[in-house]
Amino acid sequence: MSKCYFASDLHLFANRSNAHWYLDEISRAASVAEHFVLGGDIFDFRWARIPTLRAVEAAARWLDDLTSQCNKCRFHLVLGNHDYHQVLIDRLARLEKQIPNLSWHRFYVRLGASVFLHGDVAERRMDARTLAEARQEWLNRRRRGPFLSKMYDVVVLTNLHKPVPHLVYSKRIVVRRITRYLESIEEGPGNGVRDVYFGHTHKKLSNYHYRGLNFHNGGAGIKGVKFRIIEANC
Repeated sequence: MSKCYFASDLHLFANRSNAHWYLDEISRAASVAEHFVLGGDIFDFRWARIPTLRAVEAAARWLDDLTSQCNKCRFHLVLGNHDYHQVLIDRLARLEKQIPNLSWHRFYVRLGASVFLHGDVAERRMDARTLAEARQEWLNRRRRGPFLSKMYDVVVLTNLHKPVPHLVYSKRIVVRRITRYLESIEEGPGNGVRDVYFGHTHKKLSNYHYRGLNFHNGGAGIKGVKFRIIEANC
């Protein structure tokens, strides 16, 4: 079995991100791994502090630095909703050709008996078509302006954002919706999948069993939320 790690929801470039606390830890894990899956919303173009084009180039440099430092590790970047932007996708198409140990995926990647996805299919019942439609709305979304960003910062600083994921995403609802999505794309337990690694909800979850699948979530690298890198089964 390959040594494999998973992390998601760093929300780099957003004020609410505290991902800088974890970047060295990510590098250390990748330096001893064969695979590292970056599970979506690694970058945040919706709430970025800098213009989109600059943020995309900064994202490309970050990926280039990480993959070159850990060149024996294969990196799999799965996009989330906050980094599902056309400018980044265009940049990734070129970057993948330049970096031999990097691949990117719009919606999910399967390694062995494990599936890695962002998890925004937990928003409502989705299949491949409805997820693609939902993501289409994010492709060219404009960055939020300074006023709205400052308002959101106030929400984060006062911890008003912390209860929201718990109210919206119960564990049972999340895993049920993800399971339905996986079955719709023929990546469920009937197709040999045993473990599912996802992000999006910003809630840590370990070995939550549902209908033949084990679910894992590492939380998020944002202020007031717990985060961890998960050692995965690949």
